[in-house]
Parts: sequence; C-alpha cells; structure tokens
Amino acid sequence: MDQQVTIYQAETRKAKPDYNELSFGKHFTDHMFVMDYSTEKGWYDPRITPYEPLLMDPSSMVFHYGQSVFEGLKAYHSGDDVLLFRPEKNFERLNKSNERMNIPAVDVDFMVDALKQLVDIDHDWIPTKDGQSLYIRPFIISTEAGLSVRPASQYKLMIIMTPVGAYYSNSDHMSPVKIYVEDEFVRSVKGGVGFTKTSGNYAASLKAQTKAAELGYDQVLWLDALEKKYVEEVGSMNIFFKIDGEIVTPALNGSILSGITRNSVIELLRYWGYTVNERRISIEEVYNAQKDGTLEEVFGTGTAAVISPVGTLKWKEEELVINNNETGDVSLDLYETISGIQTGKKDDVLGWTIPLGVKQT
Repeated sequence: MDQQVTIYQAETRKAKPDYNELSFGKHFTDHMFVMDYSTEKGWYDPRITPYEPLLMDPSSMVFHYGQSVFEGLKAYHSGDDVLLFRPEKNFERLNKSNERMNIPAVDVDFMVDALKQLVDIDHDWIPTKDGQSLYIRPFIISTEAGLSVRPASQYKLMIIMTPVGAYYSNSDHMSPVKIYVEDEFVRSVKGGVGFTKTSGNYAASLKAQTKAAELGYDQVLWLDALEKKYVEEVGSMNIFFKIDGEIVTPALNGSILSGITRNSVIELLRYWGYTVNERRISIEEVYNAQKDGTLEEVFGTGTAAVISPVGTLKWKEEELVINNNETGDVSLDLYETISGIQTGKKDDVLGWTIPLGVKQT
C-alpha cells in the first residue's frame, strides 16, 4: 500500500485518568487512526486525527446487517521504550475475519506501521505500573447508506486506544476462575463465523454469560453446536488442559477463534519441551480425567489476562475442583514468561516484540 499516513495533531490534550483507578475501556487517548474504503478507490486517506465522535447516516449498513470486525492487542511500557506484542498476527487475523465477512483485506505491513505511528503519538498514555498497558482496538465497519442485504461498498477502519489496569489485583494475583459449561445455548458451528472476531459472535454470547453470572460463575465454556459434547472455547479466551503431563487444547475447527495468545502459548510450551496436542477433547474426557486424578491444570489464554487459571468447572450437576483450586506451575510459568516478554523484563527468545524506539515521558 503506497500511501503515507497524514497526521492531524490535537490542539489540546485531555487530562489523564487516575492510573490507580483504571476501568477497562472508559478513557481514550487523544488520537485515533482512520482510513476509508470505497470500491472505486480501495483503502484510502489513512490519517491520525484527534479522537472524536463519528457522524454516520442512520441507514449505514453496519447498524442493520452487522458487517463489522475487530481486533484487540496491547502496547507495553518497557523501561524507556514501548513494546508491541506480535501486532502483525492481529492484522493477519483481521484479514481472516475480513474474508469471511466479505470485507476488503488490509495491507498488514502498512497497518503495523500506522499503528506504530499512532502509539508513538500517544505513548504518554501508557501507564507504567506492573500489569498495566495500553489496550488497542482496531475495527472495521460498513458505512454505506442503504438497506439492501448485500456486502457494502464503503467501509471505515479505525484504531482507538485506552489505558487499562492490571487484570489481576495484588489481592487476587492469578486467582483461579470459576467456569460454567454451557449445554443449552451454542456459540458457533463449522461453516459459520465462530473463527472470526465479528461483533455478532459476542452479542450472541451475552445470554449465556448472564446465565453463568447469575449462577455464580465467572465465564462460560462453550461446547460444540452439533453434539454439545466437545470443548471449544471460553467466551473471552481459548482453553488448555494439562492431563497426565500432556497439554491439550481444542484444535482449530472453523468455529474456534485462533487466539494470538493461544498460538504464543503453544509455541512457548513446545520451546520448553512440553508435548502439546491440538485435538478434539470432550467434556466427558475432562470429567473422567478429574475423577481419576490425571487432570492437573486447566487454564485459559487471551489478550486481557494472558493466562487465566481455572479452579472450578461446573458441568451439569457436577462441580469439578481442579488442582485444589490453586494456580498450577505451568500456568504461573506461562504468565510470568509471556508478561515478562511483553514488558521487556524477560528475554524475547522467540522474537515476538517490536520496540518503537520512543522515550516514555
């Protein structure tokens, strides 16, 4: 993509929030990235502008037919520099979502460069305490005005950013979560859009999430849509099981999101010498492993928490307590290593981070 990003600096800067009291997605940086698409021009007019509301036609097709995709990644303070963690993987996955949702692909290298410029401009928004970071949300929406049910001819790509606090507080550091195994509602089926980050996937999950919360559980573990037998993923993360020394995670089957953290965990575990199998695993196999004492750890992986140990699984009338509701050694090692790489505190042995070369103020 042979274009330059035009930069429009904000004339005034916002007051920073209290970084000791950060809420997820409540405060946004001074600038955002915007780029438009039309069938005549392709992707055009890439620009960094002051963060501001959008003016859109009420008939914009995204409001009616949900043609939208998004991503999530983070920038981290690292000494006197800033690190991005595998941003090219997020834009590669964005293109997979684009292809399924009939949205034009973006140039991955161009988007990584544009993101680096945006983070550079607003790098003073990156909080510096342990566990804090700058959350980055790229997304694309269909903006063509009209009510015909068809792919739109106009789109808008945007990147917004928000400082976020540590996922784990000092009082509940790596505290295992309670997971409800959903056996009524389904999330996705092969051939659908379950492997994409499209808005409708998350809207469809809210009913089950509310149900789990009412029962006293933190998140939902989805089973396959056809037999309601095989484990797929948790609402906001991929899932791993350590059974008799072997690490098992559901294979990507067309209805499971290909998580960037999931991929990183698999690469790191294999680098460490663990056997990692991506295969189909039933909830009954998990149940039996718990009963015969071979289920050693369960943990989720995702951008927000990096690693989220699971202490309890509720399946039908059974409540399985895993590893005495304690964080396992593998979970802890993964969390400390990946979060250490993200912040530059540990050696980046697999070449995952991109330093921006900016000075944190």
